[in-house]
Amino acid sequence: MSRLPLTFGCGSLMLAGTLDTAPGTTGLLIVSGGNEIRTGAFSSQSRLAATIARAGFPVFRFDRRGIGDSEGENRGFRRSEGDIRAALEAFRAMAPQVERVIAFGNCDAASALMLAQGADCDGLVLSNPWTIEEASDGDAESDTTPPPAAIRARYAEKFKNPREIGRLLSGGVDLRKLVRGLFKSVGPAPEPSSLAEEMRAGLDRFDGQVRILLATADRTAQVFEQDWGAQDPRIARCEGAGHAYVEPDHRAWLEARVLEALRA
Repeated sequence: MSRLPLTFGCGSLMLAGTLDTAPGTTGLLIVSGGNEIRTGAFSSQSRLAATIARAGFPVFRFDRRGIGDSEGENRGFRRSEGDIRAALEAFRAMAPQVERVIAFGNCDAASALMLAQGADCDGLVLSNPWTIEEASDGDAESDTTPPPAAIRARYAEKFKNPREIGRLLSGGVDLRKLVRGLFKSVGPAPEPSSLAEEMRAGLDRFDGQVRILLATADRTAQVFEQDWGAQDPRIARCEGAGHAYVEPDHRAWLEARVLEALRA
């Protein structure tokens, strides 16, 4: 296995990518989420690529336009389909033995793949998809309050813990915050966001295999599940994991799910 930095064209622009070589005929295309560069949060995507390549599958990562080492203006995940398709084309050119490509995206990278109807990939691994609408005034901050079901689950877990009960009885808990949380927990579930409906429509037009991975301690995943519905048989949950799967056992779970998709 070797790691090759490279550039590839996307229209008139040059984007930066990295190929982890391997002999397999199925490859993994990693799409970065948010404004992350292709190494990922805490080098998570770099580590994932190395693990998958050691298992025999080539991996291609790239910086979306306007991010990291890539040229152009960052146009956000909603307008990144061209970047994804250009990366897929470059991957196939650099690893000509690849006959099948599975794309992996976390957060709004998963959303971008859904909106792009899979962008001509053969399968999708969609982790913690982003369904939260931006504020109507253009403010970048959005409401990431967990949905009522997630709040109820969190408080139910707390009340099972003798230490939390002890904190409550000893005055170590902010009662006003507790009351606000309990009030929110009995509220009605919000209507699905329009973004979630767009993502559903895009995914309905994709014919390949789909796996949806949710980190249960992640608010983005909790909101997605509220918007999407918990009964989708394509959903797999990593209990207690945060958004980036930083704990070793959570990272191992993610790697195993990705390898399952590549071997399917």
